Formats: sequence, C-alpha cells, structure tokens
Amino acid sequence: MRRFLKSAKRVLRRPFEWIGIGLGLAVLSNLPRGGMVRVCDFDSVVMYRFDRKGRARALDNLRIMFGGDSGAPMSAREEKIIRRSYRNMARTVGYAFWTFRRALERAKSTGERTPGCRAFLAANRPAVPVSGHIGCWEILSQLAFIEGHRMMSVAKDVGSPAMTRLLMKARMSIGQEIVHADGAFRVLMAGLKAGKSLGLLVDQAVRPSDGGVWVRFFGRPVPVSAAPAFFSAKGRASVAVAWSRPLEGGRYRCELVATYRPEEARDIWGFTQRCIRDIEGVVRRHPSCWALNYNAFRKHPTPDELAQLEKREAAARKEPSR
Repeated sequence: MRRFLKSAKRVLRRPFEWIGIGLGLAVLSNLPRGGMVRVCDFDSVVMYRFDRKGRARALDNLRIMFGGDSGAPMSAREEKIIRRSYRNMARTVGYAFWTFRRALERAKSTGERTPGCRAFLAANRPAVPVSGHIGCWEILSQLAFIEGHRMMSVAKDVGSPAMTRLLMKARMSIGQEIVHADGAFRVLMAGLKAGKSLGLLVDQAVRPSDGGVWVRFFGRPVPVSAAPAFFSAKGRASVAVAWSRPLEGGRYRCELVATYRPEEARDIWGFTQRCIRDIEGVVRRHPSCWALNYNAFRKHPTPDELAQLEKREAAARKEPSR
C-alpha cells in the first residue's frame, strides 16, 4: 500500500512539476538578472512558509552542526539562517533556468574567479574541481569552462525522465557535458583521460555499495562519494575544493578552499575525509549558503562500518600531521 501511495503521489505531482519547469524556463530565462533574483526571493518566502518538513529538517541540521536543544523552539537567529538558506537555494535553481538562454554571456556577467582559482585552472588541465551544495553550485563548472576547461558534470534524476532530460539540456546550454549518474564512472574516466575536467559535488549520501565511504561530517558518520579520490589517483589530475560565495545583486565569486595533488588521493578514505572537512569548514562559516533542508544525516553505518571508520580514524591520528 505504501509503495502504491508513493507511486500515485508521483503521478499526481508530475503535471505540477512540469508547470514549474515550464514557468521557470519561460519566465526566468527572459528576465534580467535583477528580475530573476527578485522572483526567486519571493519564491523562497513561499517555499519557507509551506515546506514544514524541510524547515524542521533544516533546524535539526543546524543543531547537529552547532549544538542546541532539539526540542526547543526555533530562535530568531536560527530562523534567519534557514530563511537565507531557502533564498540561496531558490536563487541557485533560478540561475539554472536563467542561463538556459545566453548561458555563456550570463555566466561571464554573473561570476568572477579569485586569482587563486584562475591560477589553479591555468596550471592544471585537466582538473577535478570539487564542491558541495553551497552558494550557487551551478556556476562553478561554468566558470571553469570559461577559463578554457572542457567540463563534464554528473546529474541525477529530478522528477520524471523527461523532466531530467530538460534540466540536463538547460545545464548543457553553456557547452559543458552532463552525464547521467547511472554508469557515470566509466564515461567520466574516459573523459578525464581525454583531457576533460570533472566538476563534482560530494556532500550527498552515497552508500559504499554505490562507491561511497564513511567519513565524519560535523562529527556524524555520513557516507559520501569517493569519486574525487578515484578520478584524481587514476586520472593523474589535481583536485581543487572550491565554492561560490554569494555577492550583491545575484552575483557570485568562486573561491579556492584547498588543492590536492594526485599522489595524495592514493589514500582514498583520508583524501575523501579531508575534502569533506574542507566543505564542512565553509558550511560552518556560512551555514545560510548551504542546502540546510537536505537530509544529510539520514543514513547510519552498520556496526562493522562504524568499527572500520573508527579504525581508520585511529590510524590517521597516529600519522604525522599533514
């Protein structure tokens, strides 16, 4: 019965998803950046108002990250952070629709790169830029493309297959390649060996059976993708952990957090933990820029998986500091 209800909900929701996608493409893509930002800010207020489950999850995540009584009412500070997180997510989705038209021109006018980012991208071809759902994650690969990198990124299903194809088409409008998540490893590795750079997001739950490893994120065990380590080690490509800082007027600046050489990626677990720790550091400083309503801590390790994680952590503590 539960499976039937979930299937029925998907069928009933599909027309409304198409309406939302259609309006996004028809309206947002024809607005100037300021108009797009204002529409997204209004949408974020509506989403915050009606997304009761998402608000509760965002509050739980904040308290996991910074401490606090799980049963206490939401404070004014917590509400402000969560509202800004909804605004950031709405602007990011809006930006993806907005760049369906004149993508290259709009990305150039909206994003900037720090000297460190420019230097890394100029010195490393191909490369593996890594980030999380922080700031406007859609623009990061676009900025690398503007610097002359042939970019490949991964996309998961969003709603129906037709809707997923439409969103992938929007993301490809600037010239980068988008690979479906199913069976992506071989395609991405072939692209890397052909000189293409890979833009990866690594703050999503990925079970070890699907290529993930257990690491710590805000002290909690979470399974995340080990793909950056594999691609870096096997493809001999350097990794840059970066994020896009929101600026005034719906603009963004790509900032470098850390860089790693391919030799460092041979330690798959240690490398992945360091990348997640880099992202955690950004989220700690800018929690409203992260997708706070993502159910990041929903998966739990088995006793054997937890024991293995603790064994790796103990071994890492004995190693000389990096």
